[in-house]
Amino acid sequence: QVQVVESGGGLVQAGGSLRLSCAASERTFSNYAMGWFRQAPGKEREFVAAISIRGGTYYAVSVKGRFTTSRDNAKNMVYLQMTSLRPDDTADYYCGAKFTRTIGVYYNPASYDYWGQGTQVTVSS
Repeated sequence: QVQVVESGGGLVQAGGSLRLSCAASERTFSNYAMGWFRQAPGKEREFVAAISIRGGTYYAVSVKGRFTTSRDNAKNMVYLQMTSLRPDDTADYYCGAKFTRTIGVYYNPASYDYWGQGTQVTVSS
């Protein structure tokens, strides 16, 4: 069982920045593709960003150019740097982990094996 823990959420004004972190308790972390998703109240969980085991990235259109995801396999960490935040970025943000031997990125939440509890991001106008 892989434990995934997000941190770094909070309240920020529109135009501001936040960096979310995701820690995974798995010695073979480098074999896990990672993804960031978000869920606003009353809405379905939606894809934000994904990073492959080799560091390839893929972003939702709504965040491309504003958000950047990266990983540090030595620390079992994945990050989501969020800039130019907007009120419609307000949501609970979740980190997912998927065991894989391929270099793909995954934007379907059903693809992921493990999830964290989420961290709340609120962007005020």
